[in-house]
Amino acid sequence: MIQHEGRWFTWGEVRVLVERIDEALSSVGCGEGSRIGVVLGNRVESIAALVAILGKGRTIVTLNPMQPTSRVTTDLVNSMPQVVLAPAALWSESEFFSAAGKSGIVGFAVDGSVVEQRCGGPDVTIEAPRKEQNPVAVEMFTSGTTGPPKRVPLTWRQLDAAMSAVHSHTGAAGPDREPLTGRVSLVTLAIVHIGGLWAVLQALTEARPFVLLPRFTVEGWVGAVSEHKPRIASLPPAAMRSLLSADPPAEELASLRAVTAGTAFVSPDLADEFIGKYGIPVLIVYGATEFSGAVAGWTKPLHIEWWTRKRGSVGRPFPGVDLQTVDDNGEVLPVGQTGRLEVRAGQTGAGADGWMRTSDLAHLDEDGFLYIDGRADDAIIRGGFKVHPEVVSDVLRAHSSVLDACVFGRADDRLGQVPIAVVEFAEGAQEVSEDDLKTFARGKLTGYEVPVAIHAVDELPRGVSLKIDRRRLLDMVAEIEAARV
Repeated sequence: MIQHEGRWFTWGEVRVLVERIDEALSSVGCGEGSRIGVVLGNRVESIAALVAILGKGRTIVTLNPMQPTSRVTTDLVNSMPQVVLAPAALWSESEFFSAAGKSGIVGFAVDGSVVEQRCGGPDVTIEAPRKEQNPVAVEMFTSGTTGPPKRVPLTWRQLDAAMSAVHSHTGAAGPDREPLTGRVSLVTLAIVHIGGLWAVLQALTEARPFVLLPRFTVEGWVGAVSEHKPRIASLPPAAMRSLLSADPPAEELASLRAVTAGTAFVSPDLADEFIGKYGIPVLIVYGATEFSGAVAGWTKPLHIEWWTRKRGSVGRPFPGVDLQTVDDNGEVLPVGQTGRLEVRAGQTGAGADGWMRTSDLAHLDEDGFLYIDGRADDAIIRGGFKVHPEVVSDVLRAHSSVLDACVFGRADDRLGQVPIAVVEFAEGAQEVSEDDLKTFARGKLTGYEVPVAIHAVDELPRGVSLKIDRRRLLDMVAEIEAARV
């Protein structure tokens, strides 16, 4: 059923763990509608937890294992699930263990085939909100395209609509076959990310075997493609750049008829470089957690007919999806004019009868192709993950030597964008090295949020409103970096 780190796990093995997790949850009173937190790493235990939770109509509350323990703990306390499932290693962290216990959350360690209670009493004490209409299947913490970081509830209705849209876009799941047979799927992304989670859910609903990569590496991805010979595989732009740099032989990717890409902006030049080298079409898709996945994209027939004329587009809307752009007053804009993108689809929280406004600036052309032109907010998209500058700035400001900080995004060939920070030290404070500031930041931020460079200036440039003048700041950084060359 699942290949993980070179070993195949049968459905029988996974089912044993599913039943043990289900039994543990039921024993403390968690039935349909219960909210269960899961530290959702790319491991077989996470897949079993998904089946045990969703299979009985419970709600999964995702927690990101890539964050420092302090951030996972804060997210746990803020989201307040009735139960949390986590690896034993995380339960050994006193901060996490103590916070779960004090909050009244029942906790279980799940490792291998063992499910062991670590905190809480014989029954849950936290009430789960009951939603008779549109019950929630997944609560996913995301920085989202529709605003600042928040926990996004995805209903069963949304997941069903999204799955139907994907199958309408790509065709049916295939001819009749025995369950857990046929071509193997690849799960490339972190499953705490909507793209990775969606790949798992699609494989499970299609009863298809899949490879679960612990994390993306060129060697692991190429090895999985070479061994299992899938026709389609996901390859985010940062991974695509890494693959091109590694230069694996084309014969190892010969089974692929297309690769999909869409966790971040995909440069048409990067897509063309990949196509030119391997002869494999790059099918770009556009989506977000708030949409329960993708809402627009390319198909292979579209690519054959239109790519040379529409390169730079993220494709056409999926069946059942309507798109429009609006101005600052909410007035619908004509074809070709850039504005805030709005989406109407059954898979959004608003449903098929309402428009959801995003933070993306976009335009639609006369043939219905969608182009993303930028963002209305200042989020930095680093390798598919969103970094909010103010979050990073606040962490740097927490350092005793730092008076103020500013963070901005810089274009990067491999990752799309990377965060750069500029700090102003407090008067009389001891100056701190760039490496020390990065070490400080790593203790409070997820890895992808840590700036790749931190510059110190005597005083941050400000305008008449005392807000930081970004244009002058960029000029200062350019001068600092030019002096170092």
